[in-house]
Amino acid sequence: MSLAWISLLALLLVIVVSCFSKLNVGVLALVAAWVIGVYLGGMKLDTVLSGFPVPLFLTLAGMTLLFSQAQNNQTLDKIAQRAVLLCRGNSGLIPVLFFFSAAALASIGPGNIATAALLAPIAMSVAGRAGIPFFLMAIMVGNGANAGSLSPFAPTGIIVGGLMTKAGLGGHEIQTYLYNLLAHVIVAFGGYLLFGGRKLFRNRYHGEAADLDGFDWRNWLTTIVILVLLLTVTLFRVPVGMGAFAAVIVLAVARAADTSEAMKKMPWEVIVMVSGVTVLTALLEKTQGMELFTDLLARVSTPQTVTGFIAFLTGLISVYSSTSSVVLPAFLPTVTGLAERLGGVDAMAIASSMNIGAHLVDVSPLSTIGALCLAGVPAGAEARTLFNKLMAWGLSMTVVGAAGCWLAFG
Repeated sequence: MSLAWISLLALLLVIVVSCFSKLNVGVLALVAAWVIGVYLGGMKLDTVLSGFPVPLFLTLAGMTLLFSQAQNNQTLDKIAQRAVLLCRGNSGLIPVLFFFSAAALASIGPGNIATAALLAPIAMSVAGRAGIPFFLMAIMVGNGANAGSLSPFAPTGIIVGGLMTKAGLGGHEIQTYLYNLLAHVIVAFGGYLLFGGRKLFRNRYHGEAADLDGFDWRNWLTTIVILVLLLTVTLFRVPVGMGAFAAVIVLAVARAADTSEAMKKMPWEVIVMVSGVTVLTALLEKTQGMELFTDLLARVSTPQTVTGFIAFLTGLISVYSSTSSVVLPAFLPTVTGLAERLGGVDAMAIASSMNIGAHLVDVSPLSTIGALCLAGVPAGAEARTLFNKLMAWGLSMTVVGAAGCWLAFG
């Protein structure tokens, strides 16, 4: 068996294991790359490890550390809960507000998973008190968080931007973000109105989200530091990761946030998964395994069906696996080659189909975001019913994503 086939089978094994095991597949991918590259391919270890994504690692670490600080000192919590008061008692507006709050919060840096972890417990609690169906609140807050996931400032957006740049599709970060945002707006509000959201606008909710103290100096400083970071990155092209580390130092020196506690809450598992899978995919490029993978995808699709097919495939795998850590790092490197083999297909159309198809299913209860919504249901509520509804929603999004991408991108 050729080295290309062996490395490709290793990647497919990583994808399968990520669907059915709690093992961190980043570690598995690193070990597989080491064994295949060094002992079967005769490469030096330095050559294998040259695929480690150092800039990506630093960017993810810096941004997640900064927003862990902001979560620890309750800055994000106070902003989120006070936002509910803007609805002025209209029950129908509350899920809408949570959608846009989640989208905005995920877009400015924490990303979809951190945003869902912050907002889902609040949202589901408010839903229970306001008589809002848990399913409707879950699809609004879950899709809202995913709507902001591909922001250039969010962890997944950073990952996707790096992968697309490496594939020769750099400079499309805003376009990628807006396509994904629009897709989630359509499916979230379509589902919300279709499954009973319209009736909620006639209801009134007289409770409050929570009794909170006002912003203290730590919250104000944290907010200002984050805004300054976003401005400097946007206007002066300051590297996101290094700018985030500088912001972390400012908050630590001012004693506005506990850095050691924030470090413990960083998503190290995700960072290791992304880094390990990236090393393995880099090895595939060295062994021509990526060309083999691209050929296999090209054989089962045509220029007319590739966008719908690839959205369905990535969506189906993402129901059970990690979108940002496994699915997109495995599939996005094939985009340029797939477009060339099929001929007459826009590579950005294929990449957009992968990004959207993989993310639309992520309110499934088997995904982290769907699970966070499910976990936020108050004790005594019918969690099993919600599980079934979210499972049906997630699986249906594989078809919706495929049809939508086929119609939108040809």
